[in-house]
Amino acid sequence: MSDEEVHFESKADAGASKTFPQQAGTIRKNGYIVIKNRPCKVVEVSTSKTGKHGHAKCHFVGIDIFTGKKLEDIVPSSHNCDVPHVTRTDYQLIDISEDGFVSLLTESGNTKDDLKLPTDENLLTQIKDGFSEGKDLVVSVMSAMEEEQINSLKDIGKN
Repeated sequence: MSDEEVHFESKADAGASKTFPQQAGTIRKNGYIVIKNRPCKVVEVSTSKTGKHGHAKCHFVGIDIFTGKKLEDIVPSSHNCDVPHVTRTDYQLIDISEDGFVSLLTESGNTKDDLKLPTDENLLTQIKDGFSEGKDLVVSVMSAMEEEQINSLKDIGKN
């Protein structure tokens, strides 16, 4: 063996998976599920009874958390489904660039400059108007399966 020290570069996610398995029969309304490789919030679950030879089946209706599209899937209730790791983080808005990217302040004091403005027109105008008025804005960023998007806005205001 050699006496050399080996340094491994650490990654932020520590090799964590983008999803985790969960039995279909235990997934409930308002939970999350992966349908057609998209992270979705479950808006409707219905379970059919077992057939003569088969499994009970769960019918999931989900809304994609990033695009808002409605997706459906039918899975035997005893099988595992992928459930995305969904996290929501608040950042303070520092700047909006000309090309539609936002500059955000993280809790550690660093800046995050890789997020675009949301595509939702209502939220987009709220952010732009609030920023142009000089308000202190905090945006909530939802992330799942290596995607991130601004999904809500708070005015923390100066008291």
